[in-house]
Amino acid sequence: MMLTGSRTRRSLVLMWRGMRAHPGTYVLAVTASALFGAMTVGVSRAVGWATDAVVVPAIAGDEAARDRIWLAGVVLGAVALTLALSVAGRRMWAGYGFSDNIADHRSALTTQYLRLPVSWHRAHPAGQLLNHTTSDAEAANGVFNPLPFALGVVVMIVTAVVMLFSIDPWLALAALVIFPVTVVANTIYQRYMSPAVTRAQQLRGDVADVAHESFEAALLVKALGTEGREEARFAATAGDLRAANVRVGVVRAIFDPVIQNLPAIGTLVVLAVGTWRAGSGDVAAGDVVSAAYLLTMMTVPLMAFGWVLGELPRALVGYDRISEVVDADGELAYGTGRLPASDGGLGVRFERVGVDVEVTGLERGTRTLLEGVDLEVPAGATVAVVGPTGAGKTTLVSLLARLSDPTRGRVLLDGTDARELAAGEIPAHVALVTQSTFVFEDSVRANVTLADRGEDGSPSDDEVWEALRLARLDDTIRAYPDGLDAPLGERGANLSGGQRQRLAIARALVRRPRLLVLDDATSAVDPRVEQAILHGLAEQGSGATTVIMVAYRMSSVALADTVVHLDDGGVVDVGPHEELMARDPGYRELATAYQAEAERRERAGDETDRDDELQEVAR
Repeated sequence: MMLTGSRTRRSLVLMWRGMRAHPGTYVLAVTASALFGAMTVGVSRAVGWATDAVVVPAIAGDEAARDRIWLAGVVLGAVALTLALSVAGRRMWAGYGFSDNIADHRSALTTQYLRLPVSWHRAHPAGQLLNHTTSDAEAANGVFNPLPFALGVVVMIVTAVVMLFSIDPWLALAALVIFPVTVVANTIYQRYMSPAVTRAQQLRGDVADVAHESFEAALLVKALGTEGREEARFAATAGDLRAANVRVGVVRAIFDPVIQNLPAIGTLVVLAVGTWRAGSGDVAAGDVVSAAYLLTMMTVPLMAFGWVLGELPRALVGYDRISEVVDADGELAYGTGRLPASDGGLGVRFERVGVDVEVTGLERGTRTLLEGVDLEVPAGATVAVVGPTGAGKTTLVSLLARLSDPTRGRVLLDGTDARELAAGEIPAHVALVTQSTFVFEDSVRANVTLADRGEDGSPSDDEVWEALRLARLDDTIRAYPDGLDAPLGERGANLSGGQRQRLAIARALVRRPRLLVLDDATSAVDPRVEQAILHGLAEQGSGATTVIMVAYRMSSVALADTVVHLDDGGVVDVGPHEELMARDPGYRELATAYQAEAERRERAGDETDRDDELQEVAR
């Protein structure tokens, strides 16, 4: 999608792509604009005819000319009506094309956002991504509002030039002086405008990013009383954007009057030359009036070209910023493989898996998160992954949901490389629940099913209630007056942290996954509730679901069939909890620390339970 070549070539390709995307719309828009140009010339010619054949003779006392005044009125009225209809058609179809192109770009961006892996999103702030779909999309398409007008009035300019030469070559040459002046003015304008617009568009993204962070961190900001710091941070970025916009405005304020006044200057030149030519008897007064009026009417088409030239720098910048996303590497490729049908859990195997990531910031380069991981998880097993902070636990389990691909090695699901599976195959069999959960501002049912009520293939209410029961959230939801139809606030603001995590677990369980991945998904859940949830998973039947969980509570780790001790991106040991306690000093030290932390969290959990009870009473 990225444009290459000189600024002129990039501008022409940009406009061609936009019109080619919706050819029918732009054919109608340009045709209506061409009709407008032709009728504008027609008005000038009609005015000249009326001057020579009606007005001047009538003033001189010609009775026949006075009788033809109505005919002049009819001709001018018919041309004016056609002119008005062509203007309406041009604006309507140009508006359709402009809106359609913006919609195309926003759809392309959204599709690409969904396709790109999580690793790409981590390197691109959400505020910048939001700005791409709003400000950048509008900037990239701003040129398409005046473009049909500018292209259509080419007919008017060509017709006008021919007519001027037919009237008098000297008048034509005097009128055409404005065109080279326009080219020179635009060249200077582009030189100053392009860098100014580039900075302004970048700062728009920065402002959106700062605002997004402030809104997301509203609770933290209020709790720590840092409103003044956030206000100053936003004000500084907004001030930079204001200065950049002022710079853009200053450049346009100089350029626009030049373009708009060129026809007026040209008209004065034509009148001066026309007076000389009329005085020598080479042209008639009506010819001079026609030429002057024609050049005056060319103010609008020249302004249309000015609008196009004025929007092009901003359009190129916006289009380039969109192209960077649409052309971004890292989109996951899918195969055509299918997982074998089974009612049992998925078997998982890691073969020499390594993961490298690009590091940005002060320490640029490549960082290895996993290296040489060999691990096999039998179908239906429950496995706990433990390790210190930064050991690579989240990286390891995220590979199972294919949020990204390993740099080296393979991840096999039931013996099939995850990269060879068809799109949608992994989400149909694997459910990942992370520590940070997202709750939509919708009903409980919609948040669990992620589908509209009654939509084909959506879980039934009985299945939703069963998932809520397994997540130990059903009693809380039944207490709501609206039950499953109860609305949840923005990001689940009317739920506690533990309740949001249980809702996310129910969202995963309702899909009856063959592999359930819990990445510290019960960190905010009371230990007793966590135990009940894990026991509830066992109620579904032995081997029905393979469970791989990143755990920090030894009571949960002890329930696992196998424990994987991970450290520094590699597997240290694998085995039952008791065996690792006996033979793995690092694991034993880690387990002791986990136990101390679990006791602390349990004490805090008692307070959380009381808070939850108070919230429910308040509701």
